Formats: sequence, structure tokens, C-alpha cells
Amino acid sequence: MTVDQRPLDWGIVRRLYGATRRYARLRNALSAIVVLRAIQLPIVTWAMARVLAGPIAHRDAAGTAIGIAGFLALAAFTELCFVFRYRFALRLGEAVVHDLRDAVYAHLLHMPLGFFQRASVGGLVARITSDIDVVRIGVQDVAFVSTVQAGTALISGGLMITYDWRLFLVVAIMVPGVWTLVRRLRGRLGQAHRDQQESFSRVTATLAESVAGIREIQSFAREKASAAQFAALVHDHATYNMSAARHGAIIQPLLEWNGQLFLSLVLVIGGYQVLVGGVPLAALIQFLFLSNGLFAAIPNLGNQYNQALAAMAGAERVFALLDTRPDWEDAPDAVAVDRVEGAVQLDGVGFAYEADRPVLSDVALTVAAGRTVALVGATGSGKSTLASLVAKLYLPTAGRVVVDGRDLAGVSGASLRRHVACVTQDNFLYAGTVADNIRVGRPDATDADVRAAARALDVEGLIDALPGGFATEVGEGGTRLSLGQRQVICFARAMIADPRILILDEATSSVDVLTETRMQAALARLRAGRTSFVIAHRLATVRHADEIVVLDHGRVVERGTHAALLAANGAYARLFTRAAGFAAV
Repeated sequence: MTVDQRPLDWGIVRRLYGATRRYARLRNALSAIVVLRAIQLPIVTWAMARVLAGPIAHRDAAGTAIGIAGFLALAAFTELCFVFRYRFALRLGEAVVHDLRDAVYAHLLHMPLGFFQRASVGGLVARITSDIDVVRIGVQDVAFVSTVQAGTALISGGLMITYDWRLFLVVAIMVPGVWTLVRRLRGRLGQAHRDQQESFSRVTATLAESVAGIREIQSFAREKASAAQFAALVHDHATYNMSAARHGAIIQPLLEWNGQLFLSLVLVIGGYQVLVGGVPLAALIQFLFLSNGLFAAIPNLGNQYNQALAAMAGAERVFALLDTRPDWEDAPDAVAVDRVEGAVQLDGVGFAYEADRPVLSDVALTVAAGRTVALVGATGSGKSTLASLVAKLYLPTAGRVVVDGRDLAGVSGASLRRHVACVTQDNFLYAGTVADNIRVGRPDATDADVRAAARALDVEGLIDALPGGFATEVGEGGTRLSLGQRQVICFARAMIADPRILILDEATSSVDVLTETRMQAALARLRAGRTSFVIAHRLATVRHADEIVVLDHGRVVERGTHAALLAANGAYARLFTRAAGFAAV
């Protein structure tokens, strides 16, 4: 949104209103109470003035008692309406926020990997926390409080006209001028609120990155530099907060001063009319009481306007995220696959994360079901990208990927991935127990199934050796375990999923050589009968693959068995010789 765009976007207002349709009964009941309360408040003020100007002014004790009793009953009913107005508004606001958070989270889960490579984690967290929180204020407060205050002002104004329309003109004549001034200020205030929300996203993003990268910060003694960077962001955020508060502080006192000025003019002109006999004193008293209700509503409306701008800024960012379309989606007629054998074919496949920087070019590869293919090559040659295309985590920009004779462009990605398991060097674990993390591969697995998967990999003893065995809490991201222990759990997770296509992307890079040697037999059992793509820089671990495919700058330059490629004395032989030389050193 540009600076000169009107900050109150009625498209966003309509969209927020649409978010309440699911709770129409609650919203309508709340609206009815709000309208009733908008009528009650000026009537309460009018009743108080009526008692003062009537029985009290005439020293009528009986009339005063009746008037006070009636006033108290009306005030009690008004407060009862306020209680339900407040409760219903809280329920509606919480319901809408609940739905928005669910919608944002569900939307993120369906976004492809490319989106998360571009997006800021802190920015996404801010959308689902602070941005939606300010939307809550807009839903549960701004709309309904503004209606009450606007109704109070209108009804008070109407009653004032019945007492003295000429005196009311004194009030009305100044309103357009003040409103014009407020409109000139509101654009700056809206931009200030948007800057405020954007600044908070930067603070959140930096905090998330610092916590995730605390090992690197401490390893490179970057504590002071990181603290200085964060302090600068916090200072900027405080500056934006002050800017928003400063602009808001101009509007609010302006409206309050306007109200005080109006009351002073009414008192001077009205007092003069009473003195010369043009207006009864009782009418002036009632007019002044109603004027106070009118003028009190105007600053409240100004405050609600400030909150509305903040809510608009938050809603704008939330809806912008919800409106972000994925880079690609399954075709509308994509079919779900119930069974996968694992025959994979890449037919002239090309792929680029950025249009002018291809990662894969014209890759042709056929893998029979149940075979193990090793992908080797220098860093950045496209090995992981190729495997990701097989799992349909991306769509090729050229050519096609075929599984069991089906072009993946016409296959549901979610149904395919139920038959694919990936174990990468980024061995991510969820907060919970070891058993919980293994069960991610098959949520309905029993404890016996979890143990059986670990036993099949010959790692049951390693897990039992942990302080709590399978019930050991791994910590957020697996921080309570070593890299090797995390990798073992990820292997067990893949085993229990029983996939037909297995992708091992540097899967043993975090395991020591002794443990890796121990796991080779288990990994052979894991690969048995499954189509496996093994990516590894330790070439000794791929020598038993059915076929080795050598990639260089996104192209297949060699393929064959370990022995045949060594005999060919080409790219693979050079890689193997270099790797053996490093190992000897």
C-alpha cells in the first residue's frame, strides 16, 4: 500500500465482516445490543438532566424519588447491556482470530518449499501473532464501540435540536472544519501504523534467526555485534512506535479540545439566552448534559479511528499472506495414487529456482522399481534438486518426471509423498520424545511398531542407552541430542513409514564412521525392495549402488556401476581419487 492510499480500505473491512459470517447469530445478537446501547447512553444522560431540571429544581421530593428510582433502573439495565456487549464482542473477536490463525497456518502448510526459502521466519511469525492480535481489536472493539459512540452522538444531537436548534447550529458549524483537519492527518497515521508493524516483523525475524543460530554467534564471538544489530532494530521499532503515538496524539487532543471549545461556546451563548429570557434554564441544563454526551463521543471515535488504522495495517498484511499464491499447485484434475511401485523416469528434465540460473538441464534418467541409484557430484551440481523433483517438492520447469508411468504433473503431490520418505543431513526433530519423532513417519504406529523399526535398523540399543530410552525428550529441534543420535531417529522414522521411494540426502553425514559402518547393513535392509536415491559425498558409501549417476553443473555426465566408472577413468574416477586422497590425509 502506498502512502497516499486511503488507510481505511473498505475492501478489507468487507473481508473482515465476511470472517464473522460463520458466527452470524452471535454477531447479530451483538449488533442488536450495540444498537440498544447506542440509544441507552444518550437516554441515560437525558434522564439525569430531566431529573435535575424537573423535580429537583422544583423541590419535589416525591417526584425526585420516582425520578431517581427510574434513573437507577435505566442505568442498571444499561450496564447489564454493557456486560453482554463486552462478553459477546470478546467471543466474536476470539472466534475470528482463531479462524484467521487456522487459515494462515493451513495456507503456510500448503505453500511449496520455494516460498519458505524466500520468506522471513520472523515475518511469518509476526503475521500469525502480532498482526492478527491487532485485527482482534478491530473486530471486537472498533466496529461496535464506534457504532455505540456514533449512535450516542447522533441521538444526543437529535435531542439537542429539539431543545434549541439555533444553539445546536453553533455546535454543528465547527464539525466540518475539524473533520477536514482530521482527514489530513489520518494518512500519515495510517502509514505510521504500517511502518510500526513492518518494524516489529524485522525484530521478530532477527530474534528467531539469533536463537536458531546461537551456536554460530557464540562460536565466532559475535555476541556484541548481534546485540548491537538487535539494539538498532529495537531502536528503530521504538522510533516507529513513537511516530505512530505522536500522530495519534495530535488527533486525540484536537478532538478533546474541540469538545471543550464547543461546551464553552454553548455555555456562553446559552447562558446569555437564559439571562435575556430566550431559553428556559431547564432546557439549557438538558442541552448541556446532552452536549457533554455528544462531545465525549467525538474523542472516543477518534481513538477508535486510531485503532482502526492499526487493525487495517495488520489485516492488510495477514490478507496479503493469505492471498499469496503458491509458485505451483497440483493440477485441478490431479489424481491421487493409492499404490506406488517405484519405477522413476526423468525425461529431459530442467529446473531453475530463478529464471536465468538453471540448476538442472536436460536430465534423462530411468530407474527401475526397487533399484538403488547414487547421485554424486560437486556441491551445487543439482543432486538434491533432482531428488526433490522425484518427491514432487518442486515441479520441473522443463521436461517431465514420471513415476510408474504417470507424469507427476497429473498426480496429487500429497498422495505421492505418502509413499516417499526423505532423510536429509538437516535432521530436524520436533519437540517431544524419541518415540513421538519416530512415529511422525506413521502416526498410528504403536510403541511395539516403533521398537520394531529401531530393531530392524539395529539401533534399538543406541536409543535404549539414552537417559529415558524411547521416552527421552529430544528438546526443540532435537537440541538435547547429538547430531548422530538425531540422524538415527530420522532413519527409524523412515523405516516405520515403509516407503516405496527412499531418498537419502547426505543421510550419514552426521554419523561417525563406526556408527555408519554399523548402519550400512541396516540401511541395506531399509533400501531392499525400495527405489532409493542416495546422495553422498563419501563415495565409499555408494560403491554398492546398482547405478551411480554423476552430475556436473546440472547435467548427467556419467552413469554406471562403481567398477565400470572407475575403469572409464572419467569424472567419477577423479572424484573418487580425490576423496580417497583426502581420506588418507
